[in-house]
Amino acid sequence: MDNSQLLDIDKIVTHWIETSDSDFNTMLTLFHSKTYHWALFMGHISIEKLLKAYFVKNNRNHAPFTHNLYRLAELGGLEVSEEYAEWLFKITTFNLNARYDDYKKEFYAICTADFAKEWIEKIKILQQWIKQML
Repeated sequence: MDNSQLLDIDKIVTHWIETSDSDFNTMLTLFHSKTYHWALFMGHISIEKLLKAYFVKNNRNHAPFTHNLYRLAELGGLEVSEEYAEWLFKITTFNLNARYDDYKKEFYAICTADFAKEWIEKIKILQQWIKQML
């Protein structure tokens, strides 16, 4: 019996989608509270979880331990346009920039309401696009 036969694929995919939705709502709450850097971090996490759901669904195996969104898409077999690839690369930086002190000060400075709003719109587009394939 291989690993995919031991996994409840539907249950794992559902878990990733549900937790992604929760994180997406947290992103919106943080945005409305003007906590832009953490909102974008949660946006990253919500997309990461959808990409992991896609990976599990397509590969019938656990998702890899990476926060690199483009790499997750690539490993999952998702064909990504050049524009979406650029978005995934940029959104991946929100994970590092919100979490690590070396990057925080610089990231806080660019996380204006307009910057966050622009990227949250892109995160919404990516979320809908990935969900269509799930």
